[in-house]
Amino acid sequence: MSPAAASASPDDRIRNYEDFVRVHAYLLAAAGIPPSLHQRLYRKLADEVFDGGEVFAVEPCEDGRQRRLVLSADESLRKESDVFLVDHAWSFRLPDALKQLREVPGLAERMAALMCVDLDRRIETEEADEKDGHESGSLEHVLQVVEKEKARVQERGRDSAAWLELEELGIDDDMLVALDLSAKFPNLVALNLWGNKLQDLEKVMQEIRKCAKLKALWLNENPVLGKSIDKAILDGLSGLEIYNSHFTSKAGEWALGFCADIVGADNPCSSVESTLLGSIEIIDLSDRCIHKLPEVLSPSNFPSLSKLNIRGNPLDQISGDDLLKLFGGFTKLQELEVDIPGPLGNSAISILESLPNLSLLNGVDSSSIIESGKHIVDSALEPRLPEWSPEEPLAERVIGAMWLYLMTYRLADEEKIDETPVWYVMDELGSAMRHSDYANFRIAPFLFMPEGKLDTAISYTILWPTHDVHTGEECTRDFLFGIGEDKQRSARLTAWFRTPENYFIQEFRRYQEQLQSNSICSSTKIEETPSTKSIRPSDGRALRVYTDIPHVEEFLTRPEFVLTTDPKEADIIWVSMQVDSEVKKAVGLTDQQYTNQFPFEACLVMKHHLAETIHKAWGSPEWLQPTYNLETHLSPLIGDYFVRKRDGMDNLWIMKPWNMARTIDTTVTGDLSAIIRLMETGPKICQKYIERPALFQGRKFDLRYIVLVRSIRPLEIFLSDVFWVRLANNQYTLEKTSFFEYETHFTVMNYIGRMKHMNTPEFVKEFEKEHQGPCMV
Repeated sequence: MSPAAASASPDDRIRNYEDFVRVHAYLLAAAGIPPSLHQRLYRKLADEVFDGGEVFAVEPCEDGRQRRLVLSADESLRKESDVFLVDHAWSFRLPDALKQLREVPGLAERMAALMCVDLDRRIETEEADEKDGHESGSLEHVLQVVEKEKARVQERGRDSAAWLELEELGIDDDMLVALDLSAKFPNLVALNLWGNKLQDLEKVMQEIRKCAKLKALWLNENPVLGKSIDKAILDGLSGLEIYNSHFTSKAGEWALGFCADIVGADNPCSSVESTLLGSIEIIDLSDRCIHKLPEVLSPSNFPSLSKLNIRGNPLDQISGDDLLKLFGGFTKLQELEVDIPGPLGNSAISILESLPNLSLLNGVDSSSIIESGKHIVDSALEPRLPEWSPEEPLAERVIGAMWLYLMTYRLADEEKIDETPVWYVMDELGSAMRHSDYANFRIAPFLFMPEGKLDTAISYTILWPTHDVHTGEECTRDFLFGIGEDKQRSARLTAWFRTPENYFIQEFRRYQEQLQSNSICSSTKIEETPSTKSIRPSDGRALRVYTDIPHVEEFLTRPEFVLTTDPKEADIIWVSMQVDSEVKKAVGLTDQQYTNQFPFEACLVMKHHLAETIHKAWGSPEWLQPTYNLETHLSPLIGDYFVRKRDGMDNLWIMKPWNMARTIDTTVTGDLSAIIRLMETGPKICQKYIERPALFQGRKFDLRYIVLVRSIRPLEIFLSDVFWVRLANNQYTLEKTSFFEYETHFTVMNYIGRMKHMNTPEFVKEFEKEHQGPCMV
C-alpha cells in the first residue's frame, strides 16, 4: 500500500468528521474500510481509543512458539459492527533494522517476546523462580506418580491393562531400575518416558524387556536415543506396535485404535474388539512414519470410516494406485487428508476423480477444487515457526523471525513516491492474528493526519470484522488478501507455512528442462562481420546534434559537432525521451539518423527483460547466476532454494527491483520468507548471490564502462578505454549481520557522501599487483 495525502493547505487541520473524510478520502478508499465505520473510526483516532484489549485476548499456541487472538468479549461481534486501532510497535527502513534492535532500549526484548523467540530465556527464568514444594527428578516424587497409577489399575481390577505416563520427570537410569515397573504393572501396555535422562543402553533395555506386553513405548528426547537402541527395542518387544510415536511393522488393530482415540490413558487395553473397530469414524494416522498401511485397515473392518488423515507418511511400500483402490472401498469416506505431491500423486484433481465420494480434500471443498483447477490444496499447512540457537543474541533472533510478522507501506504524495518502503510490526494484539483463507477480520495500514499534512501523520493499522464472530472464536486475517492464484498465492504462502517441498522441486526441475530446450543461440553461427566506417559527412561539415539534455548542450564543445534545434535536420538525436516508431513518424525522423537508443532496448536495460532475453537466447548459461522473475517464476525459485538447502549448498540470494537504480530496495538474504515477502514492495528479480566475488583490497568493486552500440546488424560495439571504479567502503564478509550493511555488499557510494575515488591507471596497477596477473579490462 502507498498511503498518500491530499494537498494540504494551512487550514487543513482536522476539526470535525467532515474534515477527516475530506483529507483522508483517498486513504479510506484504499484501505477498504466500510463507510458505515468511518465516523466510529474518526472518533477513536481523534480520542486515541485503543479498546481492543477489552474485546480480544492473546493466547499462546504451538507449545508457546506462536500466539493467537480470540474474541473474549461476553457478546458476539457482528460483521462490520466496530473498528479497532492497532498500534505499530516498531517501524523502520530495512537497512536500519539490526542497528535499531541493538541500540533502542527495550526494543529487542519486546520484539523477541512478541515473536516468541525468547522462549528458552522465559523457561529458564520460570524454572529459576519455581518453588513448588517438590523436586522434579527425585525418586520420591516419581514413586508418588507411579503409586497413583497403581491405585487406578487396582480400581479397574488387578489384571487390567496399565498405561503409565512418566513424561519429563527427570528419571535417570538408576531410578528406572529402582521403580521396577514390570513387577508393579504386569499388564503394562503403554509406557511414556518422553523427555527424561535415560542414557545407559544396557540398563534401559534390561527394564524395558521385562515389560513384555508393551504395545506402545515413548523414549523421545532421552540421551539414550543417540545410541543403538532402536533395533534392540524392536527385536526385544515382539508385540510393540508404536515406538516413539511411529508405527512399527507389527502395527495393527491396537495402533489403529490408538489413532482413533478408542485406546488411550483413560481407556487402556491390550486388544481391540472388532465391534469397536466397526464403529470407528475418524482415524488420524498423520506423521506415523508408515511405509505400508496395516492390513487390518480395510473396508470390511472399518465400515463406518468417514475421515482419514495420512499426512506425513512415506507410504513407499504400496503403490498410489493400490492406495486409491483401497480408499475407494470405504463407501462412507467423505474427508481425506494427504500430502500433495505425495503417495496418491501430484494432483488434487486426479485424486478427486479417483475418489468421487470425497466432499473435502485437505480441508477444502471438493467442488471448489475442481472449479478452481488447483492441483495443490491444503487448508492445514504446518506453520513456519522461528528457529534460533541458544547462543544467538535477541536482536539476531528477531531478524530471523520478523518476516513472519512484518507489514509494509510506502509513503507518497502528489509530487513523488518514497524510494524505500517502510516496514512495521503491529503491537502484541495485531501480531497475534493468524492466517486463514476464510478470515473473519480484515486489517489495513492507515495514516492519520491530524494536521492535514503527511509529514505529521501517525501510522496505525485498522482492524474490523468481516463476518459475525462469537465469543471464544479465533480471530484471523488473510495474509494475502486480494492475491489469488494468478499472482502465485499458494507459492507465496510458503513465507508463513511449510508447503510441499516435492511440488516446488518438481517445478524447479521442469523449469530447468524448459530453459535448456529454449536455447536458440548455442548452435547459431554469426555470419556477418562488422564493417566500421566513419559517419562524418564527406564534405567535412560538422555533425548536427539535436538534444534535450542540458549536460550535452553544455559540454558537447568539440568542433566535429554542432547543436541544432530542428530534429529533422540532425544527424544525431541524443534525447532523454523514448524514441519509438510513433515518435519518429510524428517528428519526421528517418532511419538514416543516429539516435542514442536502439529498438527494444528494454530487453537489456530492465533487469527482468534482460534475464528473459538471456534465457530465451542461451537457456541457462554458466556465466549467468540462476535468475528468477518473482512475478512469474516464484515456484521454481522456491524449488531451487529447497534443493540447495537439502544438498548443503550456499543459499544466499540478491533481490533487485525490475527498473530501479543505485541499489534502491535491493537486498541480500538467505531467508526464504524474506525473499517472498520482499515481493510486496514491488516487482523484483531474485538472483543467486555471488558469495565468492573477486575482491580489491578485500572489498567488493564494480567497473562502470561506457559502451556505444553502433549497429545491431551487423553488430558493432565500441568500448571506451576509460572506466569508472566503484568500491565498497567496508571489507567484504558473509557474516549474517553484514547483510544489513550497505557499505559492505554494495558499491554505489556517491549518494551517501563517503566514497573513495580511484582513476583507471591507478586501479589497473594496484589490481595487477594484488592478483599477480594482467588486469583484463
